[in-house]
Amino acid sequence: MQTVIEDKARELCETIVAQPQWTSIRSRIDAFLANDAARGQFDAVNTKGRSLHEKQHSGEPLNGQEIADFEKQRDALLQNPVARGFLEAQDELHAIQHSVQKYVSKTLQLGRVPTESDFKEEEGCGNGNCGCHH
Repeated sequence: MQTVIEDKARELCETIVAQPQWTSIRSRIDAFLANDAARGQFDAVNTKGRSLHEKQHSGEPLNGQEIADFEKQRDALLQNPVARGFLEAQDELHAIQHSVQKYVSKTLQLGRVPTESDFKEEEGCGNGNCGCHH
């Protein structure tokens, strides 16, 4: 059985990389990885963001200048087309991964292939006012 599952997983992987948007995702990631300046900006923003988060989490107050500096760095990162392309590609990869995980998880939970109605039940009311936390 494991061989059949592995074969189907490989087929799924082949399907993913055959999608038209895959080439775009990979090219944006590769462009980012090849661009030292964009990677440096990205790392600096992540480091600063983590530092601020840790400071806030430990109960230390954040001053306005720290927040302004972080926002300025983040805005500059988002103005960099290579970095922005990378971030968008990451979002697209996460969406693909989430979709696959959602279907596999629901299959394992239900013991059958899920239908669209199985997923609609999870969506809840959609407005968040009923107490269902959606």
